[in-house]
Amino acid sequence: MTERFPTPSREHIALLEPFERLGMAQIDLVCTGREAEQVLALLGGSPVLGFDTESKPTFARNEVSGGPHVVQLATAQRAFVFQLHDAQCRQVVAGLLASASVTKVGFGLGDDRRRIVSKLGVEPQAVLDLNSVFWRRGYRRDMGVKGAVAVVFNRRFIKSRKATTSNWAHPRLTEAQLVYAANDAYAALRVFDALDAGAADDGAYKDVRSDQISGNSTTSSILRR
Repeated sequence: MTERFPTPSREHIALLEPFERLGMAQIDLVCTGREAEQVLALLGGSPVLGFDTESKPTFARNEVSGGPHVVQLATAQRAFVFQLHDAQCRQVVAGLLASASVTKVGFGLGDDRRRIVSKLGVEPQAVLDLNSVFWRRGYRRDMGVKGAVAVVFNRRFIKSRKATTSNWAHPRLTEAQLVYAANDAYAALRVFDALDAGAADDGAYKDVRSDQISGNSTTSSILRR
């Protein structure tokens, strides 16, 4: 499929009003198995969650990251940043990622999948990479959250370059890291919800099911639109 619609340029996005992000009052850091179980109970009624992971960056040749070190999940009201140092916390997160009953949506999730399989020993299920949605609609394949937020909301999504390359394996994450991680997942869910609502408005919506990043694809009203 060829690109039919241009992705907003960096210069165009820089002129837009900022996207309204979650603040620290709406972000929960989850470090232990007990905390993860409590969050899992809260998320039990959410059919779709925003999703992303973070890993310690590598700068030397042949250096191995060992990530993901952080998994973030978001509802329309809150985001939960799971640190994966605790074995029980990892187990709870792995179970949620392996569940086909909750759809996880995000951007550019191929590398996330490989790292999850390697570290957590599960194949993520019911995961929808929103880059594929925009590609099927005629945008470039690597749309990304910044381009998507600009297209869907006409807003500028702020991402800290310093946070991007920070040490995600550190036992004490900074406030900047938490805000960065939480809003990557939150923005993905907001974009998905907007696309979902658009599909419903034009009569195309039936029942949203994701393309799983394991390669098993099913039809989706969002993808067909």
